[in-house]
Amino acid sequence: MEARDRKRAEELAAAIRRLAARWRRRPGTQPGVDVSPACAFGAVVGQRLAELERNIAEVKGRLNGLIFLVIGAVVIEMILRLVG
Repeated sequence: MEARDRKRAEELAAAIRRLAARWRRRPGTQPGVDVSPACAFGAVVGQRLAELERNIAEVKGRLNGLIFLVIGAVVIEMILRLVG
């Protein structure tokens, strides 16, 4: 019984190696779960989510610029008070 189990395990390992080699040969394909939307609603939600991410990135950039501006103004004000 043990020899039969060992043979099955070797066959399974060989099948997994062949499958992995086949995936490696095809560029741009990787094993995994397909996360693309399967319906129109999913596609619309995906587009809205991508747009929301872009908007958030834009707001984040503007906020970082505003913080930099305020900190710069405070530093300049401190330098002018120390010098003048």
